Amino acid sequence: MKYPVLIAVSLVALSLGGCGKKEEAVPAAVASDSMSTEAPPAAAMSPGQTFANAAAASDAFEIESSQLAESKATSPKVKNFAAQMIKAHTDSTAKLKTAAGSASPAIVPDTAFSDAQRQALSDLGAKTGANFDGAYAKAQVDAHQATLDAVKAYSANGDVPSLKAFATGLVPVVTAHLNMAKGL
Repeated sequence: MKYPVLIAVSLVALSLGGCGKKEEAVPAAVASDSMSTEAPPAAAMSPGQTFANAAAASDAFEIESSQLAESKATSPKVKNFAAQMIKAHTDSTAKLKTAAGSASPAIVPDTAFSDAQRQALSDLGAKTGANFDGAYAKAQVDAHQATLDAVKAYSANGDVPSLKAFATGLVPVVTAHLNMAKGL
């Protein structure tokens, strides 16, 4: 009779002993995919999830870099463009969430920045004045070109109808933003 209670108490103590420790402390043999709170590697994601994540990260990058531009840019043209990008990409995020949520099964977009996006934001944060304006304009051209390529590809070959329609609707919008960014 003592042994089941002793085993149960030992298991509870072991479980509580692991609380607050880093995830790396869990041996690989014990950890399973169902326990992981991290996103699966890109290779394990569906094309729809991959696209939704890229679109969400793109919107988040546009919003954050444009917020920097609102405070750091010296050119009124750049500040105006930044304000337009914040509004447009906030709206795009809402539409993406709706399209992804209506997928079956529902997709939850992840806004995690890529390494390149993190580096671009860091580089922008370090610049001031006209140097900032030029770097922001270049970052906007690069980001909108990459987004245009992604939405065209998903529009043509996407596997989730609601996301494919979302991508198709974005093609003219992103094209317009790219052209505006080139004019900065």
